[in-house]
Amino acid sequence: MKPITRTVWILSLVSLFTDMASEMLYPIMPIYLKSIGFSILLIGILEGLVEAIAGLSKGYFGQLSDSKAKRAPFVQLGYSLSALSKPMMAFFVYPLWIFFVRTVDRLGKGIRTGARDAMLSAETTKENKGRIFGFHRSMDTLGAVFGPALALLYLYFYPEDYINLFYIAFIPGVLAIFAAFLLKDKKAIVLTEKKKISFFSFINYWKQSPAKYRKVVLGLLFFALFNSSDVFLLLKAKDVGMNDTWVIGIYIFYNLIYALTAYPLGVMADKIGLKKMFVLGLVIFNLVYFGMGLTENAYVIIALFFGYGIFAAATEGISKAWITNISKDENTATAVGTYSAFQSIAAMFASIMAGLLWFYFGANVTFLVSAIATAFVIFYFIGTKATSIK
Repeated sequence: MKPITRTVWILSLVSLFTDMASEMLYPIMPIYLKSIGFSILLIGILEGLVEAIAGLSKGYFGQLSDSKAKRAPFVQLGYSLSALSKPMMAFFVYPLWIFFVRTVDRLGKGIRTGARDAMLSAETTKENKGRIFGFHRSMDTLGAVFGPALALLYLYFYPEDYINLFYIAFIPGVLAIFAAFLLKDKKAIVLTEKKKISFFSFINYWKQSPAKYRKVVLGLLFFALFNSSDVFLLLKAKDVGMNDTWVIGIYIFYNLIYALTAYPLGVMADKIGLKKMFVLGLVIFNLVYFGMGLTENAYVIIALFFGYGIFAAATEGISKAWITNISKDENTATAVGTYSAFQSIAAMFASIMAGLLWFYFGANVTFLVSAIATAFVIFYFIGTKATSIK
């Protein structure tokens, strides 16, 4: 079996540092936004719009990476933008500024996503793809354990001092930039045909992609339409009476479960098949969201976050591995970027819809609608033979 290579280690460390910076802020973001006057509905709209606008760039930059047969420059620029956006949140509290800064952060993710996953895929074989993507997700999510833990420690000594956290988060971001510049591209694939790349030209890939790719991605996108931002899970924890410390603590707990299980579940996925592992993850998501919609008990919420960690470990890295397995090597970044772009649009609608449902009908209805929709996705994948692939 192909070992975990130097490139995989560097990419994983870069992701760890970046997630450490991002996740230091993520659990306090809804609390901070509410403290400066944002409503639940406005938070949903903000999160959805920045994901959609910046997410569309994933398709463009993924195709651009393939067209230039380069990965490292996109990875380096993308991680740099995300790191630089962290201290910018502390400068002003105006909604337009917050929107701009969040967009810069997400744009960085858009630039790097396709190239990074293509670089990871190049370090795998079809037999160990789940293992490598699972390892990367484990390392990435360790950053989501360390980051909130540091935030929790800081807020213990300096309660509600959110502004300085944005400056502190810049430190692991700088470490991510340094690590990213250790990456080097392999020998470039020589392309015989040069195509002009426009911002929306990745849509053409959808038309030209294999039928199997379209069937898999359609199922993934329908699920994304009902998988709103994790912010709503944290707000649910807040609503049942947990204070800020508990909210951050439960988020650390979720990420710890995710980090500990992503690698072994990736190894298992290589044995049983990527599709089966992904469907198992959807079943767990379905149970978690039904639970969130039916309980007001804080202890049950904690148990559901445990399940949510298993769901994330069984699906996030697996979906990327699945997509790279059904795309050609020269189109890997385009395939991932195209999916990620459409997923971002779906995420926008998911977050806006969740905000509206919460605003008009309450938290319980929000989670139950997502759970019911996910059941249809599960039946879709089980019943569509063309999506079966190791």
